[in-house]
Amino acid sequence: MAEYRAMSAISYGRRVTELAAEQPDAPAFVFEDQVLTRGELERDANRRAREFERRGVGPGALVTLNLPNGLDWLKSCLATWKLGAVPNPLSSRLPARERDAIIDRADPALIVGLDADEARGRPYLPAGFEPDASLSADPLPDVTPPHERALASGGSTGLPKLILPRNPGAYDPEAPSHLFKARRAVVVPGPLYHAVPFSASWQGLFGGAKVVLMRRFDASECLALIEKHRADRIHFVPTMMQRIWKLPEAERKGRDLSSLEFVMTGGAPCAAWLMQAWIEWLGPDLMHEAFGPSERIGGTFITGREWLEHPGSVGRPLGDGTLRILDPETLEELPPGEMGEIFSLPASGPGSTYRYVGATARRTEDGWESVGDMGYLDEGGYLYLGDRRSDMILSGGRNIYPAEVEHALDEHAAVRSSCVIGLPDDDMGSRVHALVELAHDVDDEQLRAHVAERLVGYKVPSSFERVSEPLRNDAGKMRRSALRAERLERAGGS
Repeated sequence: MAEYRAMSAISYGRRVTELAAEQPDAPAFVFEDQVLTRGELERDANRRAREFERRGVGPGALVTLNLPNGLDWLKSCLATWKLGAVPNPLSSRLPARERDAIIDRADPALIVGLDADEARGRPYLPAGFEPDASLSADPLPDVTPPHERALASGGSTGLPKLILPRNPGAYDPEAPSHLFKARRAVVVPGPLYHAVPFSASWQGLFGGAKVVLMRRFDASECLALIEKHRADRIHFVPTMMQRIWKLPEAERKGRDLSSLEFVMTGGAPCAAWLMQAWIEWLGPDLMHEAFGPSERIGGTFITGREWLEHPGSVGRPLGDGTLRILDPETLEELPPGEMGEIFSLPASGPGSTYRYVGATARRTEDGWESVGDMGYLDEGGYLYLGDRRSDMILSGGRNIYPAEVEHALDEHAAVRSSCVIGLPDDDMGSRVHALVELAHDVDDEQLRAHVAERLVGYKVPSSFERVSEPLRNDAGKMRRSALRAERLERAGGS
């Protein structure tokens, strides 16, 4: 069976060519008031690919997409695949310094979405460009990209890294992903440079569904789009679920969501009360939760009915993958119910699912791997998540590495040292809180502006605290866990 599936997989570019030949006038993507048909997508991507090729893009090269959610993003991503190249999507709102550090790491053959001065001598095409109409719109020679994508991430050192999955850019019609296979339409409320929205968009299209893309998430608009397009599938981070839940009850219940067949949350731990509320609202057969890193070393999945029997769990391992809970220091296996670091082993073996550019994987001697998530297993093998070992802050489903923010803060002339921690937030899950030791007084807004020049907006601290206590121990290590625990205890006692 595995051999048959491998033989039936086709390149992403060829899959769109087939879909366009079958139904050229069928909607492929809908974005605001624009509808892009399969035929239009195919023709534009072919021309665009030839434009990319003129600028040196070939098989295996990286193409950085510095574009907001929209049709240009989708056309450029497909054009990249048509050449056997690998898309490297970035947030178009990144500050120049953070953006340039990722681009330097990726060393792309082409940047799409920057002007000449921003590209710093690299080949580029500006946002909004249109391919030469004289270029052929016919299919290109079929070639499969060696990697589906190259997502960018921060790191515990404050330097960026790229995550390149081992799987090529190929789709198997005989074995579509059950997490992303829509029947009619899928609404994608998240940014395309994140793993789940990326997969939801393309896997939805490859499976034959219409994909409805949002520019930015808005709770009321999201419900309206589900109703309008009779969407059967959608994926949320918990922050989105919470904002929808906090809409006026009459508005939330006034929308016809009867078309939905599959709702999934992930990207950050979902509060038990919120999952319970959604199960009671939409029913246990619609709600699902998944957990797993972009590295694809392993993941878990749980249905709404299972969740009611194991409230708060993110489920059991998917497929043939396995996971263990180890002591973060000794790497000894821990018994059920004891919190530790989550280590996974893919069914295909150690190091088989991805590779890093700019980072080193954390692995045991026998190949089990961790990205720093903490959790525990119950007696039935159901996983429950805890905090991140690396002190990563999860805010609105987005990963924030404290070291990145500290590096930015520490550049300010008034800042002697800083420590960044995550504190609970009812809306975002966690908020960024900065402890600063100052050489002279400076107000919060000046510090915020300083960080905002260096990092994307969601990484800018929402609160500051002046301290005189040591932020590092005698060994020079940051005291994040202790400092956070003190503030949580203080808040609990107030």
